[in-house]
Amino acid sequence: MENIGITVTEHLLLHQTESPAATGQFTRLLTELIFSAKIISREVNKAGLLDIMGLTGEVNVQGEQVRKLDEFANRVLIYRLQRSGVIAALSSEENADIIEVPDQLPKGNYILVFDPLDGSANVDVNINIGTIFSIYRKKTADADGTTEDFLRYGYEQVAAGYFLYGTSTVLVYSTGNGVHGFTLDPSVGEFLLSHKNIQIPEKGKTYSINESNEMYWNEQTRNAVHYFKSNQNERGKPYRARYVGALVADFHRNMLEGGIFMYPADMKDPTKPRGKLRLLCEAAPLAFLAEHAGGAATDGYKRILDIKASSLHERVPLFVGSRADVEMATAILSKT
Repeated sequence: MENIGITVTEHLLLHQTESPAATGQFTRLLTELIFSAKIISREVNKAGLLDIMGLTGEVNVQGEQVRKLDEFANRVLIYRLQRSGVIAALSSEENADIIEVPDQLPKGNYILVFDPLDGSANVDVNINIGTIFSIYRKKTADADGTTEDFLRYGYEQVAAGYFLYGTSTVLVYSTGNGVHGFTLDPSVGEFLLSHKNIQIPEKGKTYSINESNEMYWNEQTRNAVHYFKSNQNERGKPYRARYVGALVADFHRNMLEGGIFMYPADMKDPTKPRGKLRLLCEAAPLAFLAEHAGGAATDGYKRILDIKASSLHERVPLFVGSRADVEMATAILSKT
């Protein structure tokens, strides 16, 4: 019989003895995330045909304009996961507070943190965007999730991943036992294994950073970026600058080809002295993936997964990607 590929669920079941997270509840949780992503992917692919491009006129908890597709993705994920029966509570990048599961619905043992549509400013210009998710086990005895369940160290995650909506829709996730990628086959409606056991090259060939913010960086950050502009990459050639402006897209490229993504602290906005990226829904899940693929992630000084969140929407600098590149950036940033 013709090989039609391995689906996400089949892959999880085949390796469940090696994955502590692979329980029946976890499989249901992943299934609901996948179904939500299929709905979001469908809307992304026809965004130009529907009235879901542009801004809603609202401002989210981050002080950012909410885009229509952001709002749609957020509503889909909340609706599906609240009814999954495996979630105690959720936290979204778009919502100020914890999202509870209504009392009339069954609750489970998992905590989900997500960014419903990373890079959504790119929707109107047809550039890749994505959904990032992070999964923890509930630690409190209360059936409802509490703030304590969310304010955790990154190393406590039991799984993390992202969906990338582009020329194809891709799922990359890890339960702590390797990082695997699956591509949505629209003809059968399934995510099929396409990138088995992803390994980030030890040293990359690109650096990704918004260099227009240079005037707001400190001296150490300028020195770190200058290193990548003036030294040789893994091929003995100058590092190339590659910056999409969507975290998931830049990270995905570096996961497959090697390189470093940098979003340092800056003083562009005095209300965000630690930079723009959120620890729980962006930095921690991508750090989890990077490390399990042989890479590294720091805030410029310490390992991202060793940072305990102090608030739902805490921001951190992020340096993530090829291990040698991240270690070099961290060494330069740590110099006084």
